[in-house]
Amino acid sequence: MNEENVLRMTGGEALSEMLHAYGAEYVFGIAGFQLMPFYDALCRAGNRRPQHILVNDERTGAFAADAYARVSGKVGFCDGTLGPGATNLTTGLVEAATAGIPVVAFIGDSNRDHSGKNMTQETRQAEILAPIAKELIRVERGHRIPELMRRSFGTATSGRPGVVILNVPEDIAHNKWDYPADDFFVDPETLLVPSRRVRPDAKELAKAAALLRGAKRPVLLVGGGIHLSGAWEELRSFCERLNIPAAHTLSGKGALPCPHPLCLHLFGRYDRVANEFIRSADLLIGLGCKFGEIATVRYTLIPREAKLLHIDIAPEEIGRHQKVAVGLWADARLAMADLLDEIGPDAPAQARKREGYVAEIQAKKKEWREKNLEKLTSDEKPVHMARLCHELTRAMPPNGILLADGGFAAHWTGLLYETPAAGRSFVVNRGNASIGYGVPGGIGAQLAAGEAPVVAVTGDGGFNMSMGDLETAVRQRIPVTYVIVNNAAQGYVKGLQHVLFEGRYQSSDLKEMNYAEIARVMGAGGIRVEDPAKLAAALAEGIADRSGPTVIDVVVTRDPGRMLPGVDARTQIKVKPGDRPA
Repeated sequence: MNEENVLRMTGGEALSEMLHAYGAEYVFGIAGFQLMPFYDALCRAGNRRPQHILVNDERTGAFAADAYARVSGKVGFCDGTLGPGATNLTTGLVEAATAGIPVVAFIGDSNRDHSGKNMTQETRQAEILAPIAKELIRVERGHRIPELMRRSFGTATSGRPGVVILNVPEDIAHNKWDYPADDFFVDPETLLVPSRRVRPDAKELAKAAALLRGAKRPVLLVGGGIHLSGAWEELRSFCERLNIPAAHTLSGKGALPCPHPLCLHLFGRYDRVANEFIRSADLLIGLGCKFGEIATVRYTLIPREAKLLHIDIAPEEIGRHQKVAVGLWADARLAMADLLDEIGPDAPAQARKREGYVAEIQAKKKEWREKNLEKLTSDEKPVHMARLCHELTRAMPPNGILLADGGFAAHWTGLLYETPAAGRSFVVNRGNASIGYGVPGGIGAQLAAGEAPVVAVTGDGGFNMSMGDLETAVRQRIPVTYVIVNNAAQGYVKGLQHVLFEGRYQSSDLKEMNYAEIARVMGAGGIRVEDPAKLAAALAEGIADRSGPTVIDVVVTRDPGRMLPGVDARTQIKVKPGDRPA
């Protein structure tokens, strides 16, 4: 090897160089000894990206990386040190893995000369984390870091995106290694998400087109795969040219703009009109949708007699528990374009035969709106959740992004918030639906969004779980607006207990808190809203303030009978007074 073409550096420096080569912007985590040369390399690089964002819990670092990846369409990065740092990442990485979000996590490991000697914080972290990752790669030779980083990117972004963990022993990060100068290159294909897209099989494509031609009342069921594929324009064209309505899951919200005449809105456990049309459909088209419990109302929604066309980038999801007439293993964007090509000149006739069907949908949507307008504009105190969602719709600018925490906040906003444009304008962590995503997710989303405003909605319980990272947002001057749904309860749990156990509430009540005051003490803006008439002004003030984070503490109903947006599928379970729950 020509010495003039050799770079000698620590393994930690090599990690930093590869991240720079890939154009990484941020890494979220907490520094520890095992990866110390990596952090030092980032420090010495000055203003050159990536920037390390210190968070207050590795779990929230993984959440921030997840939200950054969703909004940016790029790979998210997080890190943790040996032992508790690595294992704290688990909950956040499970979310990304289950939702198909490309995240690469760097974890420090014990010095190989002393592994297995009960080193401080040493644990079987690889065995704990490996099941949630597409791949866990242990670096055994420092000079292989550039190669293994390229492999990490390729694995994280290809097929159904997901989590890759790079396990770096202490001696690999601290020791110096020789690298050919030309080894710090990237595979440009893996900069795209998803990379290396798959087209549908020609024979199966012809069968799918035949199903579409024969359908009079088809419904598209769109999941989060639409956002991973970036297939919003293709979906709009597909729906409009064939006159096919589209309903979405919580993760698929934003597939079509909510005001679009062919948008059926949310389907599943909570819906407006979508479930009715799903039950009467003669063809259902699953697009990047896993047909999970919530989307199928605990597996009861999809009619057994309905034909199902399932399109997914993950072949293992096709026919997992639904009978499928035709399955297309393909990228959503390419599959819809190819289907339109296959139908070809028949498209206008297809659209005409569904005009009456679409008119029926419009009438039902109008009826729903008129029926619920009183709730959406309610002046009652405490604030009605429907009014809060309505005001969020009115306040958000066209380029705004609404992020919702996993449970209570997600279901209410998923049902009632109106996305103004197609795209990832609604972010929700429904891969694993962990509570506590709102605060760190807002940080990651806002850093990815740039000048576009991000409003993150979380319950008081969710805020309590990640409150420490309000300090992160203050320290980094991140202008995210947090809306806290303050009902002094774990609202989803208390609402279910009210229905199931006749008013016996266990471990669901929280202390009454003024989160606006807490926010101000921590250095953020703080606004408390108890009167719905003041919601609009509070939201406008929070969104306009670009100097740092603002917390809007919204006092909503304390009535457990009104905490859920609708009837939960699980409340069908019959519990008699005095019975002990299983």
